[in-house]
Amino acid sequence: MSDKSEKKLVLAAILCFFFGIFGAHRFYSGKTGSAIFQLLTLGGLGIWAFVDFLIILFGQFKDSEGKLISHG
Repeated sequence: MSDKSEKKLVLAAILCFFFGIFGAHRFYSGKTGSAIFQLLTLGGLGIWAFVDFLIILFGQFKDSEGKLISHG
């Protein structure tokens, strides 16, 4: 059992950069509950989306199973 997600870091970063206020990167990572909340608040007025973008860039973003989303 691996501690790395099968989701791709680059795709999560692109989704977050362009559609972060809609929670697209959270839908992609399987975090549907927080994605809906982010969608309703427009990414916490952009702040939550920006913080998520930084977390993704530093390689610390996790999917719904708690696995790190990595490069490959």
